[in-house]
Amino acid sequence: MTAQEIIRSIEAEEIENLKQGSKKKLPQIYVGDTVRVGVKIIEGGKERVQPYEGTVISMRNGGINETITVRRVFQGVGVERVFLLHSPRIASIKLIRRGKVRRAKLYYLRERIGKATRVKQRFDRPL
Repeated sequence: MTAQEIIRSIEAEEIENLKQGSKKKLPQIYVGDTVRVGVKIIEGGKERVQPYEGTVISMRNGGINETITVRRVFQGVGVERVFLLHSPRIASIKLIRRGKVRRAKLYYLRERIGKATRVKQRFDRPL
């Protein structure tokens, strides 16, 4: 067995463990959707969940390494954050609304400001 085959088999086992354990159900996420990601933050000895809400502008990889990039505008400054979907730091992912887009990557939103950054809502897919 090559190294790639070994890695694929380990990833397949991990995905099966995640599906059977299903401690957190991930919704079907697409690019353009508005999501609220609950991120676990440790401050001192305490742990809390901080929500981060924004538009999914890209998705990468698949399987255990799947990531999403979420963009939001905070105090007039665009902030992007990359989340590893199967990370233990992600407490929850809640789908707020579906977006109707025609591209796989929405990097063009970086140059837009104000109302131009809005994405049309899609009604043909359930929340």
